[in-house]
Amino acid sequence: MKKKIWDLYAPIYEKAMRADIKIYRFMYDRIPRIIRGMEVLEIATGPGLLAKHVAPAARRMIATDYSDGMIAEAKKGECPENLTFEVADGTALPYADASFDAVIISNALHVMPEPEKALSEIGRVLRPGGVLIAPNFVNHRGGLGSRVWSRVLTIAGIRFEHQWSGREYLDWLESNGWQVLYHREMAARISLMYAECKRKEAI
Repeated sequence: MKKKIWDLYAPIYEKAMRADIKIYRFMYDRIPRIIRGMEVLEIATGPGLLAKHVAPAARRMIATDYSDGMIAEAKKGECPENLTFEVADGTALPYADASFDAVIISNALHVMPEPEKALSEIGRVLRPGGVLIAPNFVNHRGGLGSRVWSRVLTIAGIRFEHQWSGREYLDWLESNGWQVLYHREMAARISLMYAECKRKEAI
């Protein structure tokens, strides 16, 4: 998907996500417990909502997006002192090997033409035993609400490259070398599958 689409929607993205606040509250509560004291990278941070809520638990956090517009929005308002925002492509990260204890990528893998490249890069920058937190929209065609919202987003120019079911998404993670340690599927306009993983060789 072209960067200009995300640049265009950056100013309204936060408002569009408010209808799904219950799934964000779950992540705001759980993720800080997982990343406490860690060095954390977030890929596809958007306007930085998740990063700003969970960063205080981390030792250091870098939140990235490949959209300049999203990063510009993320830098607005108050920001934890240990959090920085940077423009970066999740499929070609500008960070050294084994730089982070945890990587978060939320609601992005399904819009990437080649999400396997992102998983490969995540595996590269994670330290041995590091954790991947990868919540992702699933079941785009599940119920009427999901189908309608998916159609609205498609008309707006947001293309879903992959439309996994919840089980298919977990199986895809496993087939790409990740052991899913915890998962929870949550109802929203489009269902969300929350997943915490580690590289299989690290288990």
